[in-house]
Amino acid sequence: MQEILQVYDEKMNKTLNALENDFMTIRAGRANPHVLDKIRVDYYGTPTPLQQVGNVTIPEARMIVIQPWEKSLLKAIEKAILTSDLGINPTNDGTMIRLVFPELTEDRRKELVKDVKKKGENAKVAIRNIRRDANDAFKKQLKAEEISEDEQADAEDKIQKLTDKMIAQIDKAIEEKSKDLLTV
Repeated sequence: MQEILQVYDEKMNKTLNALENDFMTIRAGRANPHVLDKIRVDYYGTPTPLQQVGNVTIPEARMIVIQPWEKSLLKAIEKAILTSDLGINPTNDGTMIRLVFPELTEDRRKELVKDVKKKGENAKVAIRNIRRDANDAFKKQLKAEEISEDEQADAEDKIQKLTDKMIAQIDKAIEEKSKDLLTV
């Protein structure tokens, strides 16, 4: 019984971690190297994460500088950034690429907060689906007479408490990211 609960606990934690990683890629008006996490550069025919083809630094609060290890990659990096949904035009000076983050408008901040809430709701739905799967597994065990009704009720109670805890953590993450986005 404990092993099954552990499996569902891990699934819920993975969902929470995925949401937090998603939140890292949403830019909040200041430079954050995590906004580049999903960008892949064509490196000799292989899509490679941007951080693996150059040095990414933040010299100022609203600027990211990418210095590729090979100068021939400048055009590929620039193209990858332009085709991404980052919404920033890279500046190529022949040796490095600069990304200057403009100050976010009030409308854009509100749009990003809506996006954060939507992603949070999707994570909550995923957590509830995991709870449903767990409850179905407990019912199957009861039907197969592997556990008693009391054990099933206890397991469902534990999985509900775990679900409530995860939903609270998701709500907290949404609140923190929304607050971060709305702070000028």
